[in-house]
Amino acid sequence: MSSVTRRLPLAGVLRLGRPSDIWFKPALSVVAAVAPPNLILLALGRLDLAMYTMAGSLCALYGHNRPYAARARVLAWVVLGMVGGLALSLLAASLTTDAVVLVTVGAVMAAVQKAVCDATRVGPPANVVLTFISSASLFAPQTLGEVPGHVGLALAAGTWAWLVGMAPGLLRPHGPERRATAQALNSAAAYAATDGAGDGHARARAASAAAIHAAWQSLLAARPDRARRALEQLLVRAEVALAAPADSDPDRLRAWARELRGTGRIPRVELPRESADELLGLELELDRPQRKSWQRLAPLAPIAARTAIGCALAGYASLALGVGRPYWALVTAASLYQANVTLTWSRGVQRVVGNLVGVLAFAALAPFAHLHPAVLVLCCLALNFGAEALIGRNYWLGSVCVTPMALLITEFARSQDPGRLITERVLDTLVGALVGFVAAVAVTNRRAGDRLEHALTTAERARENAARLLAEPHPAPHALESARRGLTAALADLRATADAAAGEWWQRALPEERVVLAEQSGHRTLAATVRRQGFVPWQNEAQTRDRGQGPGRATEDIRP
Repeated sequence: MSSVTRRLPLAGVLRLGRPSDIWFKPALSVVAAVAPPNLILLALGRLDLAMYTMAGSLCALYGHNRPYAARARVLAWVVLGMVGGLALSLLAASLTTDAVVLVTVGAVMAAVQKAVCDATRVGPPANVVLTFISSASLFAPQTLGEVPGHVGLALAAGTWAWLVGMAPGLLRPHGPERRATAQALNSAAAYAATDGAGDGHARARAASAAAIHAAWQSLLAARPDRARRALEQLLVRAEVALAAPADSDPDRLRAWARELRGTGRIPRVELPRESADELLGLELELDRPQRKSWQRLAPLAPIAARTAIGCALAGYASLALGVGRPYWALVTAASLYQANVTLTWSRGVQRVVGNLVGVLAFAALAPFAHLHPAVLVLCCLALNFGAEALIGRNYWLGSVCVTPMALLITEFARSQDPGRLITERVLDTLVGALVGFVAAVAVTNRRAGDRLEHALTTAERARENAARLLAEPHPAPHALESARRGLTAALADLRATADAAAGEWWQRALPEERVVLAEQSGHRTLAATVRRQGFVPWQNEAQTRDRGQGPGRATEDIRP
């Protein structure tokens, strides 16, 4: 089978996007998690220990999009993973000072962290923060007797970060599920408002399918209660708009999304009785065991190999150049690797631009930070906030704050020459980005095509299953609901897999026409399914409006 190459884009790589709806949550959380340990160490005159408490504090960056029951588990695993990686690094640092060995250990750890974070879908900032901490710790002077105490500091700070991450649940226990449902409704409204043709229509459909799938995963992780039930009914409305946009009201979808903001009541929508009965069976569908994380590890082998080889070569190249901190090059390489080479290239450009601007910011901040240790701590807190506030708009913009913060952290133990720090950081950034990207090109991912074939087969079988049930005179309601949900998930996975494969380097020719046909036929079957289930037309709402009843009559006071 012939192979094709993909063009590496430059246009739009640095373009700023819209900030996340919850950009302030990780920004405030990391400040709340970092400030108390650092201020305590400042008061004790032991800022040299801040690197270890930072390891635990940075765990507060994770899990902000997850329901609190799931967030508690995810944050606990992140803390254990962070502390475990730190312990291994400190143990290696205490046993050897051979830089080549330490770089090799760091590269292997970076590959494992990348694979595990991708397989578990832990979400941003994924493996980058874990790799930054474990790689930097490899080059921290250490004795074997100091390791338990330093690991204990990280664990204590991680426990505090867990509490910070869970604290918003006291005020908005259903906040993450509400946001996910609102995003699905808004995406469905955007799709329903398109004219039904062109690339914009296809992109809106793919975005809507992905948002709906993510919302169902959020509800899956939430505790079953009245609020979740009401959100499920709203999410079914978003699914209806995805399957039959012509029968949907974009303004009504957006109105429901607006009502989900804050802590007000959750809109309650009326579904046909038999459709409501099907939602009772949906609890069983949602509680069905999902694919295990370890089963998702095998397809990630090429990405893990890229990470291990790229990080190792970047670290070795940095050592060859005589740079004193090869872990900077290692972390730069680790931060590049995305789902395909095209995205890796874009991240590399963003990383280089952000770091180069960031060292200029450090040059401006360093004289001010050197005035007093308290000023140094406050500068790091401000940069922590800025990094999380800006990184959602574009990775390079967040890196403008991350770079000076990382440089200032190295001065917690002792003041250093800013000129030397800047020179080493620029060299390591360029080396890490160049060598890391070369490794991404060299280690091809032929499995991307196999994954696309599998996703195509799954989507086609899901469509055939739904079509078979539609052909029956009286299909079981729950079977039809299960088939519809399976087809929706399969189509969302197909689009994500196709996008990932399309950006791979030296990839064999992809069955693009078959993908388009599978998506078109799948969405036609979805439309037939929702009509068969009685979700459209929305006669109940039309009759309600004709009787002169306002939308407030269709709302139940379900407070989070």
